[in-house]
Amino acid sequence: KLHSSGAVFPFRFELFAMIDDYLKVLSTKDVALPAGYHDVVREADAVRAALAAHAIPLAACHCDPLCENFLDTGERMWIVDWEYSGMNDPLWDLGDLSVEGRFDAAQDEDLMRAYFAGEARPAERGRVVIYKAMCDLLWTLWGLIQLANDNPADDFRAYADGRFARCKTLMETAEFSRHLAAVRLG
Repeated sequence: KLHSSGAVFPFRFELFAMIDDYLKVLSTKDVALPAGYHDVVREADAVRAALAAHAIPLAACHCDPLCENFLDTGERMWIVDWEYSGMNDPLWDLGDLSVEGRFDAAQDEDLMRAYFAGEARPAERGRVVIYKAMCDLLWTLWGLIQLANDNPADDFRAYADGRFARCKTLMETAEFSRHLAAVRLG
């Protein structure tokens, strides 16, 4: 409902600008990036170019669909924590939800089939998959900022390293390359 609501949020969630901003913040902190982080950011330039080649209309998005941000009363589902919400590609929410919910391939298929009321086109499916990697690339940096700020809520070194490893693993697959090519073709 949110994506098709026609709502207009004042903030624009811009993945690559946020990565650049988080890297600037981290350049002033005493925390090490995971080995190879800048190499993966350079590899993500291909993602940036593919997305830019076929820009889609932005929609109101939550942009942080952690499972903890969904509250089910049994009668109604509430979505909370709108800190990162903004205008974005709606498929970011699907890719990020898949990662946060640790969906397997069958659950990803069910999610896309429900969202698209049928089969997703290759470019749509591709955007969901590449956003799975990109959300891990971004939230790696968020975790490192939490670590640098001594946030005691979690082991943010492990959080950041785990997210980065998952991002790299996905980006190194033939599946990722196939999905990136589909996005590039539109």
